[in-house]
Amino acid sequence: MAKILVILLIAAIIESVGVAVLSGGLKQVRGAREITVSEIARVLKDGCTNGKVILGVALEAVFFGFLLYLLSRHDVSFIWPLTSLGFIVTTLAAKFILDEKVSVVRWAGVMLIALGALLTSYSESVKTKHNPPPESPSWRSRARMRGRMSRRPKRSWKMKKEEG
Repeated sequence: MAKILVILLIAAIIESVGVAVLSGGLKQVRGAREITVSEIARVLKDGCTNGKVILGVALEAVFFGFLLYLLSRHDVSFIWPLTSLGFIVTTLAAKFILDEKVSVVRWAGVMLIALGALLTSYSESVKTKHNPPPESPSWRSRARMRGRMSRRPKRSWKMKKEEG
């Protein structure tokens, strides 16, 4: 459980910095003044060549890699709510990196999200205590499951002929 939370915390920090940097880069890109092919191409070029946008997207991709790793090993109903911890770190990044004003009401919302993540992690620890993982089957039972070893020897065609 501690390993999962450490990985999630690292992922949340990477995602939060990525979101903050991406937001800063997108604010540098001048929006389209009119809807024409040349204007849309200009906005796309400005966005795709902006260093902050590129760095933000790269950090988001790293976060996605962490998320894929965690989802491949744990229940989505456990991991996905815990990714909401990123909201806390993102709000902190918005305040300190982008110098945004964060109201008391927003902080209250962030704390409610943290409470939800805490309840989710608690439910996983309760699940693990009450439902321990099943024991690994012995090599004999694994062989039986694969059909390589039966409980009684197979009768040969000679035995079948003698019985019949």
